[in-house]
Amino acid sequence: MASARAAAPPAVTAGRPARSRTVPAWVWALPPVAVLGLVFLYPLGLVVQESLAPGAYAEVFSSASFRDALVTTVWLAAGATVGCLVLGFVLALIVAFVPFPGAKAVSRFIDVFLSFPSFLITLALLFVYGTVGMANGLWTGATGAAEGPFHFLTTPWGVLLAEITYFTPFVMRPLLAAFSQLDTAQLEVASSLGARPARIVRRVILPEALPALAAGGSLVLVMCLNEFGIVLFTGAKGVTTLPMLVYSKAILESDYAAACVVAVVNVAISVGLYAFYRVVSKRAGA
Repeated sequence: MASARAAAPPAVTAGRPARSRTVPAWVWALPPVAVLGLVFLYPLGLVVQESLAPGAYAEVFSSASFRDALVTTVWLAAGATVGCLVLGFVLALIVAFVPFPGAKAVSRFIDVFLSFPSFLITLALLFVYGTVGMANGLWTGATGAAEGPFHFLTTPWGVLLAEITYFTPFVMRPLLAAFSQLDTAQLEVASSLGARPARIVRRVILPEALPALAAGGSLVLVMCLNEFGIVLFTGAKGVTTLPMLVYSKAILESDYAAACVVAVVNVAISVGLYAFYRVVSKRAGA
């Protein structure tokens, strides 16, 4: 009896699954972290290291070209953001609340427009308002003048117009999403009580649109600070932004230490604004 009891196989505990070897979670994180470090963090580290050359920051910060580029970058980005907010809000109101044929097609086109490169919009403006563009051609053909009156694209105002034209849909997209969730019953009640359209927009629609406006405006501000193609393709004289200064220092002057200093400053500003954009967009649900 004892030998039979000893020869019996061990009982398997019911309900307890067999242990299987699992790969730790940190192992799966190694490949993407390695790729990120090689492709992004390593080059960024080299830029920061190059910017730490003796006296590089002091030399750049004391130069008038850097101060002028910083001021130009900030005012262009701020002006374009304000213009995009105003124009985007008006256009989004029309698309969302004014019934007209093709409203859905316009809304879908906005999504497609977001994928367009910035230089394409700039080239389109050059074809229309450039020195040898359509507008100047019509003027010289009608009046016989040697040249047309439209030369603003080569000024800071031309850059501002191009940025507003390109970045306005980035404000309209979150606004249209916010307007689609707005309870139309509120608008009907306000209208039945005798409120005028301007009052309805100010008291009912605008409060609901503020988070989307903040999210879209923050995104536009970040993108305008780093815009390079629009400034380059307009050929605006005397308009030097921080990205253009990086290009000038690195490519034209071969001053890599100064270029890296300007790049680090631009990255620091952009990262700070992007963090602000993430906070605002999370609160807006965008």
